[in-house]
Amino acid sequence: MVDGKRLTFRLAGINNQNFIMRDDQTGTWWQQVSGLAIHGPLKGHRLRLVPHDQLTFATWTQEQPKGRVLKLDEAIANQDKYVSAEWEDKMAKAPTPKIGTPEKNGIEARTLVIGITLGGKSKAWPQHSVVTSGVWLDELNGVPLLLVTSTDGRSVRAFDRRADGSTLTFVRAGTDSRSGVLLDLETLSEWDFQGKATKGELAGRQLARVELLLDYWFDWVKYNPKTEVVKPWQPKRKPSKSPIPKPTAP
Repeated sequence: MVDGKRLTFRLAGINNQNFIMRDDQTGTWWQQVSGLAIHGPLKGHRLRLVPHDQLTFATWTQEQPKGRVLKLDEAIANQDKYVSAEWEDKMAKAPTPKIGTPEKNGIEARTLVIGITLGGKSKAWPQHSVVTSGVWLDELNGVPLLLVTSTDGRSVRAFDRRADGSTLTFVRAGTDSRSGVLLDLETLSEWDFQGKATKGELAGRQLARVELLLDYWFDWVKYNPKTEVVKPWQPKRKPSKSPIPKPTAP
């Protein structure tokens, strides 16, 4: 709904590997990534972001066992108008805009990042680093953040890690980095992937969700040129020792 009008959209083109949408009512063009109207009668308007998750189907059905699933439109499927299963592979080979050399920004153009914007400030974390850690504690624009990975090893959510006026420090319960249970070190309460305390002193408390966007680095930095970025984590490698020379016969 924009200015009291219900708009309907269709694909107009692709820019920077993001959809450009055109509304049928006014012919205005809109960016997918920002919801901003960039050309036409409604230029300057912005669509309101609806909170969403990017989850594996297994995680989603576990949380929403009675959830409904969108099925294929038979009319389109029969005309073979859906994109092919190889579409992602083809797009992965498409050229990307120049964003500087990897040596300069420390991250490759097609690295998947988790991007967050709070109060006009942005930060990006390489998805692989967050997933590998299982739990990532950070801060952006004065907001203490918790980035947590589901037991599926792929789905990620972000939360404001303040509860009852305190900033909490989270770790995985046990030694498994994919354990489904989190502990806060301040009260040893147990928390789940939905940001809810299930046991302990803080049982029943709910952490506030923080919206994130899973995006390619080249795209995220295009729309957030002043973004902070956490460089991809790499394990330190000990320098190899030179083999001890064998004694030679006199």
